[in-house]
Amino acid sequence: MFGSSLKRDRKNALDGCYSDGQGIRLQHVVKTYQSAAGTFTALKGVDLQVQPGEFVSIVGKSGSGKSTLINMITGIDRPTAGEVMVGDTPVHMLTEEQIAVWRGRAIGIVFQFFQLLPTLTAIENVMLPMDYGGCFSQSERPDRAMHLLEQMDMAACAHELPSSLSGGQQQSIAIARALANDPPILAADEPTGNLDSKTAESVFQLFDDLAGRGKTILMVTHDGELARRTGRTVLIADGEIVNETE
Repeated sequence: MFGSSLKRDRKNALDGCYSDGQGIRLQHVVKTYQSAAGTFTALKGVDLQVQPGEFVSIVGKSGSGKSTLINMITGIDRPTAGEVMVGDTPVHMLTEEQIAVWRGRAIGIVFQFFQLLPTLTAIENVMLPMDYGGCFSQSERPDRAMHLLEQMDMAACAHELPSSLSGGQQQSIAIARALANDPPILAADEPTGNLDSKTAESVFQLFDDLAGRGKTILMVTHDGELARRTGRTVLIADGEIVNETE
C-alpha cells in the first residue's frame, strides 16, 4: 500500500534520532491469538489517531485490549491485520531488527512493573538505551543519565541496585530510562498502578509537562481521575474503541 515510499520509510526509521513530535495512526487494526482453547481476538478493527504533542489516556476493564493496543503502537507485538503508522514509519511492516532500532529511538516505554535490570545500578539502567540507540556519544551518556535522574529526584540513588529501592523509586528510574534517548513518544502501561498517591501525582505532572513540551504521551490507566485530566480519554471494551472524550 505504501508503494515506492516503503523503502524510504523503513530507512528513515533507522536514520538518526528524533527531535520533533510524532503522530500515531492505527487503521483497521486486528489482533488475534491462537491457543489450545481456540482463537481469541484482542483487537477488533481498531481505528485511532493521535496528534503530535497529545496526552491521551487509554482506559477500560482488565482484558479489554488496552495493553495489546500499546503493544501494537510500540512494535512489541504485531497486528494480525491493519496498519500502524508512527510518524512516517509503517511499524507493522518493519523487520524485527528494524523495529528494535526504531523503538529504541522513537518511543520511550514505561512498564507497570518497572523491568529494570537487577544487576545494573540506577544510572547504568538509564544509560542502557543510549548504548543501543546511539543518540548520544559515550562521553555524553553519564551526564545525561544523571540529569534525568536529577529530574526524577533520584540522583542520590544513582549507584544503587534496584533491589535496594522502593517501588516508587524504581518507577522513577524506569521513567528516566524511557526518556534516555529523548524520544518523541512516551507509552506508559499503568505507570502509577504500584505507586502511592503522592508519587503517582508527581509522575502525572511530569507526563503533563512533557506533553506541554511537544512529546506525545499515551497512558494506559485504571485511574479514572487521572484519565480525566489528560487531553483525551479513549475507552476500550472487548477489543473495540467505544468512546472518546476530550
